[in-house]
Amino acid sequence: MIAIFRRKLSIFLFIGLCFSLIPLALPLPAQSQKTGKLVVKMVGIRSAEGNIRIAVRTDENTIAAAQIATIDPNTLTAEAVFDNLPEGDYGVALIHDKNKNEKLDFNDFGMPLEGYGQSNNPSKRQGPPDFNETKFVFSAPSTTITVNLIYWP
Repeated sequence: MIAIFRRKLSIFLFIGLCFSLIPLALPLPAQSQKTGKLVVKMVGIRSAEGNIRIAVRTDENTIAAAQIATIDPNTLTAEAVFDNLPEGDYGVALIHDKNKNEKLDFNDFGMPLEGYGQSNNPSKRQGPPDFNETKFVFSAPSTTITVNLIYWP
């Protein structure tokens, strides 16, 4: 009788041990990454023609989010809001697409015919800045940056 009781007890304990180990075998829930809102304000726009194309980048070749902003004809400014953006390092690049052909146009000498800008507002020069010059830290709940557009005469 005692042997039967011990056997049932050991089976019961074994089953209980197995069920208690199940949570260890399951993958841990991923920690949710904080997200927030990035507000990009654009100033120094020369005309209300066309629109502003904005790209939020994680490196030189990767676009995390993109938008087209409308220019306010009264203030010659524009604004774009990117919601639910994960925290991290980003760079913003934008162009004033005056003729709405979805690209930055150049003259025969390679000079831009339309305005452009980058986060951190690197100085005017020939060729694009290095991504590290434009990189900034985005943190939740909200980050606002201002980009000054550059035009070549």
